[in-house]
Amino acid sequence: MGKVLGSWSGMRKYLEKEMLADCLKNRVRYDCTRYVGMDGCHIFRIILDDKPYKSFSLETVNTYFIENGYKTNSDPYGIDQYWKEFWKLIEEISLTERSEYTDKEFCDALDLYRNQDIKKSVESENPLVVMFALLDRRIGKRTLNSLIGKIDSYPEWLSHIFKIRIDAENKKPSPKYGEGGLRQQLG
Repeated sequence: MGKVLGSWSGMRKYLEKEMLADCLKNRVRYDCTRYVGMDGCHIFRIILDDKPYKSFSLETVNTYFIENGYKTNSDPYGIDQYWKEFWKLIEEISLTERSEYTDKEFCDALDLYRNQDIKKSVESENPLVVMFALLDRRIGKRTLNSLIGKIDSYPEWLSHIFKIRIDAENKKPSPKYGEGGLRQQLG
């Protein structure tokens, strides 16, 4: 994770206890695993309602590249050749063009989210930064309502997180929106 983000336990506490919207407490968790022999790489996970929802690692991105036909060398001649094509694809296919992300991209997005205004985060082009913002306690119903028109522009996995947040907000009555106010906006 590096010195920028500190310890995982501290970061998890920050994300789950300090910044997570109250309506999502005990529903959203973050997990980090570091396997021996992975050269310092991690696998980050978002867990929704006690089920793993999304993983962020080199392997999830590599599998995505293979399954979607981006990798052209199906029989690489060794580990260097195997990863050479991977790094080239990472540079060529932007975050907005794919739905899987590396552990470094997760950490970079988390760092950006933590160090910029929440309004910038919710409007970011980086889907990972938007994810952190949508789960943030500082985003209220009015902001969520203003984002409903953008839901189709989000990747499917991020739209699902957005809908979970909206549904969770709707479960608690609001004087402005009443019972199910945002849900009625979604249609």
